[in-house]
Amino acid sequence: MPLIEARDVWKFYGDYPALRGVNLEVDEGEFRCIVGPSGSGKTTLLSLIGGLDRVSRGYLRVGPYELHRLSNAELDRYRNEYVGFVFQLYYLIPRMTVIENVELPLIARGVGPGERRKLALEALEMVGLSDKARRRPSELSGGEQQRVAIARAIVARPRLLLADEPTGNLDTKSAEVIMGIFRRLNRELGMTIVMVTHNLELIGNCHRVSRISDGVIVKTHKVPSTREGLDALIRELTI
Repeated sequence: MPLIEARDVWKFYGDYPALRGVNLEVDEGEFRCIVGPSGSGKTTLLSLIGGLDRVSRGYLRVGPYELHRLSNAELDRYRNEYVGFVFQLYYLIPRMTVIENVELPLIARGVGPGERRKLALEALEMVGLSDKARRRPSELSGGEQQRVAIARAIVARPRLLLADEPTGNLDTKSAEVIMGIFRRLNRELGMTIVMVTHNLELIGNCHRVSRISDGVIVKTHKVPSTREGLDALIRELTI
């Protein structure tokens, strides 16, 4: 059984259908990319999977959660216990230290101070920033701030990590570091990752890539293991 299953999912904003009957399956432990032009529905789909927004019509299940049936309180619990989020913007709190930012999801879960600090340090170690735990976000580079945001997203060890243009504000070198962290989380922790991106070069990090257009998943491809095959797939997705 796939970890994520969407069947005929629609999302309306007023009379406008941002999603028009999306069908999607993502296996547990998979690293999936979703690509498509601006306004195609990528971020809307990610928001529905993350429980940040509600399905207008259709069936959407993530693990044991049938999201289209959940109450607001149940969606809050799902987001807190099951999902980690990484966005293009880092959303770090400037007045708090790095480690205090990473601890925030654990406070919402009622984890005690000692255990929070231990888990936050472990998460920072995973992203290579344990030595920056006492710094403020303003003292870090953009790439380092995104790594802090990833540590915050994974501190509670979610089953699912959702990333919306996570390298959109970063230079090429920093983007490569972020992708290396994602690959390691996927490979070593078995974390399922769904990433929305405009950068087709990043799809080489994924197992499969789905293209969305006008609110519909039009095709899903297995990502080739060779550079030649990847280049050919990028050309096809560009058309």
